[in-house]
Amino acid sequence: MNNRRNALIKGLTAIAAVIVICISVSRIAGIGSETLGDIAREHPQPTATPRPTATSASGSTAEPSGAYNTENPETDGDDGMETDDLQNMTETGGSASLTGLALNRDLMEDARTTWAEGFYHEPLSDALTEYITGVSYPEDLNEPAVITDDLSYVHVLYYNFEGNPAEGELICNQGIAQDLVEIFHELYQAEYQIEKIRLIDEYNGDDDLSMEDNNTSCFNYRVVSGSSNLSRHAYGLAVDINPLYNPYITYNRDHSINVAPAAGEEYADRSKSFPYKIDENDLCCRLFKEHGFTWGGDWNSCKDYQHFQKTP
Repeated sequence: MNNRRNALIKGLTAIAAVIVICISVSRIAGIGSETLGDIAREHPQPTATPRPTATSASGSTAEPSGAYNTENPETDGDDGMETDDLQNMTETGGSASLTGLALNRDLMEDARTTWAEGFYHEPLSDALTEYITGVSYPEDLNEPAVITDDLSYVHVLYYNFEGNPAEGELICNQGIAQDLVEIFHELYQAEYQIEKIRLIDEYNGDDDLSMEDNNTSCFNYRVVSGSSNLSRHAYGLAVDINPLYNPYITYNRDHSINVAPAAGEEYADRSKSFPYKIDENDLCCRLFKEHGFTWGGDWNSCKDYQHFQKTP
């Protein structure tokens, strides 16, 4: 009787042990039964940030200009452009392709003088020279006051009226090319706002159209308005900044005035306060004067508040 009882107890103990082992094994196996989807939901992977793109003037999408280093996650170049600034530029179309940049890109790189990332000057390529000939530079000049070999292509960065970084370009006399890259670099660092900086050729060489569009420009082989004398712009030695808000004013004998551009008449009264106004205390004015430029706002016979010129 005792032998049967002991055998029964041993059998029940063995069965219990087997059950315990099975339960443990099933729990261990359950850990590995978690699906990849479950793991992904519990441990989501970071989303890759796409490389920013820029919208060109034609509306097509393009990579940012080669003037910027998108590989550096901290800053971009010597001027300390922050990554956020570059992102803003590309999102707002600020790095849309420029005519002169497209025609001069890489062709004159060996002759390029760089002041800071995005701020440089270089000779005009044959393609850019051909582009401006017959527009801002007349054809068949017998004795030109300046030849195209004396001109430079200048690339700068600036802050537009939306407060976003953008690219700009000018053609100027070689004698002031270095001045311009230094001045515009300081304006850029101060986030000084300029609406646009485009070649006058995009306005078919029409100074009135350029001014009405508030375009900042430099070289244009033309005479002074109302005279037969060549403007300093014809030599590439003068720059007009935000011309709509800083018009050119001449005075008549009856004390009336002429304002160019005409749309800038409301800004002729310089006693008023308004945005983008250039006066003697304005940073732009101070920088140009520090570089030896004359300001048209200091003239007596007329006032040209947009205008800075230099004799190198």
